Amino acid sequence: MTRRNAFCEGPLPLFDSDEVQAVQPLPGGRVPSYMADHRQRLRARFMQGGAQPMPDYEMLELVLFRAIPRQDVKPLARALIDRFGDFNRVLSAPVARLREVRGVGVRVVEELKIVEAAAHRMARARVIDRPVISGWDAVLDYCHTTMAHRDTEQFRILYLDRKNVLIADEEQARGTVDHVPVYPREVVKRALELNASALILVHNHPSGDPGPSQADISMTAQIVAAAEALNIAVHDHLIIGKSRELSFRAEGYL
Repeated sequence: MTRRNAFCEGPLPLFDSDEVQAVQPLPGGRVPSYMADHRQRLRARFMQGGAQPMPDYEMLELVLFRAIPRQDVKPLARALIDRFGDFNRVLSAPVARLREVRGVGVRVVEELKIVEAAAHRMARARVIDRPVISGWDAVLDYCHTTMAHRDTEQFRILYLDRKNVLIADEEQARGTVDHVPVYPREVVKRALELNASALILVHNHPSGDPGPSQADISMTAQIVAAAEALNIAVHDHLIIGKSRELSFRAEGYL
């Protein structure tokens, strides 16, 4: 009789302990045919027609297929959309809040954050090392992609050279749902380190309303004053809302 190796590892689980297994796999780990057919049809529709005609929950299913290969992910996709509102907000949701949704484990979070990071990197590639003036729409798209769906305030600065080419985009501070601490001295100090000639200030309003608060107006005036003392221009301050942005320059605040 052959003795079993005492040090032999047992099979690894198919799912994280906090991921709900909605469908039992067939012997050998095979996926039920109806589920495999659904996945194949959904992928074919995406490849033939692109993402535009697909509802958000189906786009989310495509992402979840990779994270959970042997589970019906449609209920989880719908649960995520119901919780956060749309595809973009699911991707940008904080990890802690994602983990509150039953069925979301480490693999799901990883896949969502990989897609989010890819979207940010693609949007950034369209604006970095390029003239801001001629690519203003791309700059706005980038700001919306990275900031519009956050649930806390974030303050970013776009640093420009003498030809108004974007040379750096950096997060200056993070805050709460309605406040972010910003220190004008640190903003100007970093501009000098980068040899920047101009700045564009950007922050988001998680409420969705891009209208400036009195604190926003006061903080902007302080940064403008500190920058002007060192011959650094502040071209604009953008407040990013859920679906639109506000320009301080266009609205007469600068």
